[in-house]
Amino acid sequence: MLGVYKSRRGDCLSYWVRPTTADIGIRAFGLNPNDLLREMTIGMQSILLADKQDLNAITRSVARWEVSHEGDPDILIVKWLDEVLYKAEVNNEFLLECQPMIRDGIIEAQVSFVAKDEVELEVEIKAVTTHEFAFKQVGPEEIIPSDWPEVPSFEGPGWYGDVVFDI
Repeated sequence: MLGVYKSRRGDCLSYWVRPTTADIGIRAFGLNPNDLLREMTIGMQSILLADKQDLNAITRSVARWEVSHEGDPDILIVKWLDEVLYKAEVNNEFLLECQPMIRDGIIEAQVSFVAKDEVELEVEIKAVTTHEFAFKQVGPEEIIPSDWPEVPSFEGPGWYGDVVFDI
């Protein structure tokens, strides 16, 4: 067991791949909603990549990506993750880094990407699901337990998220 991952001001939080029965999922932690979305996005992208690639040897491009959705904020997060997958599949733009900002039904992000055909992919994500989805704030000293030995529990304050991908 990894124990409890404690949020501290200034810590860089992270993501862990978590088991599911048939697909693959991520549990991520962040200091605020924007940090959590970044970790979920980078975690999703890391699932796709084959091991031992020198991504720093590939020319990167930068851009501003945006998605919007009125209503359920969880659907906005799912739409963002879907958009990242769509950009790779249709526009050949594989996201490596992002600095997202969530506000008023919009996610805007400065992104760094490479040509998808320049990276070696190991897995294909077919869809982002809402099954077991979570994107929630964690209060001070509140503990979010982990059901998986590979993933630590989380002690707030901060944010945590769960997302399952159909592969």
